[in-house]
Amino acid sequence: MTERGVIRADQYLAHPPGRVWQALTEPDLLARWFMPNDFKPVPGHRFTFQTMARPDQDFDGVVHCEVLEVEPEHRLQLSWSGGHLETTVTWTLAAEGRGTRLFVEHAGFDPDDPVQQHAFTIMSGGWRGMVFRRIAELLTELDGPAEREPGR
Repeated sequence: MTERGVIRADQYLAHPPGRVWQALTEPDLLARWFMPNDFKPVPGHRFTFQTMARPDQDFDGVVHCEVLEVEPEHRLQLSWSGGHLETTVTWTLAAEGRGTRLFVEHAGFDPDDPVQQHAFTIMSGGWRGMVFRRIAELLTELDGPAEREPGR
């Protein structure tokens, strides 16, 4: 059963949790696959992500965030505010074989607000599609050909 107002998605990444954590928490790497930012993995740190403005949705392209929780190589939770949204994003990493299962939960969308439901629909596709694809591409690029297993 899907909980209303919550996006949940996960993806297996053929990289160890430490490498995935690095891509999630190093600002330069995070900017390469996600959005430009001034992130620091420190609880209480306030930062922004910069993305495309959507004036028709009353969104200026700035996502205001605060680091809520940091458990290195396991969990990262952020507040996520922009436009009409006051939500949270939680990344959870779980070792799986030689890689990592990366979970994302984006919660707090008001299911009765048409503007938030529009954002929910757009972001749901983005988390499940583009975001996981882009982090996987970055991780593969970081590993380089010498560290890849034969046949990959």
